[in-house]
Amino acid sequence: MAFGSISFAYILFCILHFGQFVLAVTVCGLYGVELSRAHQAGKYADGKWVYAEVIGGLSAITALLYFIPFFLRFALVWAWNLILFILWIALFGVFGKMYINENPEGNGDIQRMKNAVWVVLANALLWLIATIGYFVYWWTHRERRTRFTGRAKV
Repeated sequence: MAFGSISFAYILFCILHFGQFVLAVTVCGLYGVELSRAHQAGKYADGKWVYAEVIGGLSAITALLYFIPFFLRFALVWAWNLILFILWIALFGVFGKMYINENPEGNGDIQRMKNAVWVVLANALLWLIATIGYFVYWWTHRERRTRFTGRAKV
């Protein structure tokens, strides 16, 4: 099924990348608040929040680059997606341990961080879906031969 020259798979992947981009930017905003407060208070930037910002930034840039069809032609796109998935799961582990069982008791900052943990998990799952999708796409489209002679690689 194709819409003109754009395939249905490309449209689905674009929707997936849009979701990844939105969630990555959301994570950058949620964790950036803490970095901004630390900077304004003259305190050091905690490595956990810096890690969250770096992963969010890498993911947002990657999602934007994936909107360009040229980048999707590389065979190891699924491997980079797997790396990002692992980094997101590590981020979920770090902040999940800190905030999932925390009782906010009316504290809006703690509630925001509890919500951010679930946004991180949702983004990790989107990167897992992308990894599986690109791996399947790569696996089914690798080493294809021409239909007529079977000798030339397509």
